[in-house]
Amino acid sequence: MARSARAAKLETRAARLKLPVAKKPVFAKIGPRVGLGYRRNQTAGTWVLRVADGKGGNWTKAIGNADDFEEADGNNTLDFWQAQDRARVIARVGRDGDGDDGKPVTVKRALDRYEADLQTRGGDVANVTRVRVHLSETLAHKRVALLTARDLRHWRDGLAKHVAPATVNRTAGALKAALNVVADHDERIVSRQPWDVGLATIPDAEESRNVILSESVIHTIIAEAHQESAEFGLLMEVAAVTGARISQLARLEVQDVQSDRTDPRLMMPSSRKGRGQKKIVRRPVPIPTGLAMRLWAITADSPGNAPLLLKPSGATWKKSDHSRLFRRTAMRAGLDPSKVTIYALRHSAIVRQILAGVPIRVVAVNHDTSIVMLERTYSRYIGDHSDGLARRALLDTTIPPNDNVVPIATAR
Repeated sequence: MARSARAAKLETRAARLKLPVAKKPVFAKIGPRVGLGYRRNQTAGTWVLRVADGKGGNWTKAIGNADDFEEADGNNTLDFWQAQDRARVIARVGRDGDGDDGKPVTVKRALDRYEADLQTRGGDVANVTRVRVHLSETLAHKRVALLTARDLRHWRDGLAKHVAPATVNRTAGALKAALNVVADHDERIVSRQPWDVGLATIPDAEESRNVILSESVIHTIIAEAHQESAEFGLLMEVAAVTGARISQLARLEVQDVQSDRTDPRLMMPSSRKGRGQKKIVRRPVPIPTGLAMRLWAITADSPGNAPLLLKPSGATWKKSDHSRLFRRTAMRAGLDPSKVTIYALRHSAIVRQILAGVPIRVVAVNHDTSIVMLERTYSRYIGDHSDGLARRALLDTTIPPNDNVVPIATAR
């Protein structure tokens, strides 16, 4: 990964807001022939990419809004560092995502374009990283139009020797998506059959290994998390109660706490999982009164759009910030951190609602997932629940009938 460039006038919102409103952006060099500009507006500023063509000219492209008045979300609103990352990706693939040299697209460049596409749609670029880690140099430099099913099957089967089948499917699926993005815009690629066949999923690879924790163990984890810090303890408490993903909890704002009601709740933002560009919406998730009061106490003097859950440093939680902290917490709680991860809190919350008789559709909405995914992942627990419901209506033939019950006469 390229080292981030420094630019005192652009790094912070305070410095940027001192610049005059102008149509012409202020640029900083972030790489060879690549500059990142900031256009000061009456409202939020705009990040602008500028790429020199090596012939005395250049092209520019607006790549997102600056986090002048809103917190950066890595999608439509970017801080200086996120804007650099996006600018470099788009510079590699060209203004329109098709490159600027007319050369046939290689697998390596296909991944670059897919990364740019994910950046634009607010998708998870970790999907690209997952492929790059396992991609050989030979395959990386092969032209997409010349790929064969044998090439890709050989790579997939080699990957299966080192990682679990489910990981093979996820990695192969990401590569397949990258190749499809290129094929959508390059008429020289006349067939997708090589990756449809060569990257076919390994059947029966998805084996549910969800760890479900008892309430007593969850209380122990929360207590140990508070030993790390009050901020981490509160993060784990909200995660355990709501079953939300860390990415969702990180986007919670002070105004999302609705504690001034008899049934307090959080307006939980949705995740960005799934296909296509996913609009972030907020849905009410119930929380206990005690937790609502604790959240209200730490936010009483904060503006409504301020982040709700912060690290001890005052920064917002980012992806994987919790990993080492949770590992230490699990070990102190007497658990195996290789088996019990933070997702055990989510799985436990989902199963707890299922076994409590909450309708599956409501469980799906509360946890920002689908009924299909719940049935696929938690079928055993759904089966236990449905068995309990059906058992209430069973006819027990060992109990003699009540003599006071008169059979209904049949019609003549």
